[in-house]
Amino acid sequence: MAIDFKPLQENINIHFHDSYFLKQAFTHSSYVNEHRRKNLEDNERLEFLGDAVLELAVSDYLFKHFPDMKEGEMTKLRAAIVCESSLVKFAEALSFSDYILLGKGEENTGGRYRPALLADVFESFIGALYLDQGIEQVQSFLDKHILSKIDHGFFSQMKDYKSQLQEYVQQDNIGEIEYKIADEIGPAHDREFHSEVRIEGKIYGLGIGRSKKESEQEAAKKALIKFGVLKAE
Repeated sequence: MAIDFKPLQENINIHFHDSYFLKQAFTHSSYVNEHRRKNLEDNERLEFLGDAVLELAVSDYLFKHFPDMKEGEMTKLRAAIVCESSLVKFAEALSFSDYILLGKGEENTGGRYRPALLADVFESFIGALYLDQGIEQVQSFLDKHILSKIDHGFFSQMKDYKSQLQEYVQQDNIGEIEYKIADEIGPAHDREFHSEVRIEGKIYGLGIGRSKKESEQEAAKKALIKFGVLKAE
């Protein structure tokens, strides 16, 4: 399957010097597994790098543009910006799903629009852009497509339950929080994660999601409900 990345590059007004980085950012492991003879590399390592670059770029922006914002507030806002639900919205707005290289199994089960996969692709793209053109171009891209939304209240409704739970636990000195993946169910292309959140060894919440991050967020939400911080829906 050949995908033309020119429309994407024209849409974001960024043209990669090395097109290999761009293609790798959109190459899912399921596609690599089905095309082993093509010497392809999936986007998992780029996702790892992009996650770190994204946090740094967002932290730098908040530090410089909000001099009166306290550390705790910056932490909450950054968490809302880089959480899975936000990354999915960014990927969807830029039509990233149109460019993902998937294996047939993943494609047939709707993987192209799976939230966890879209969030991973967005992070991979950030990693690829960083390798190709450096942190300045990453910052410019984020300023234009994401960080400018802060002033319009785009992130005010985002709920980062893990940060809320951390703040509550620290405030009341309840103990140390630990997240644990209790189970993984289903094939690689359609996996379901089950997470536990423990405080001082005691389970306070169980969460299920299509990614580890999503399941941990759900577990944290359940813990907040148990503490009475949130109301059960």
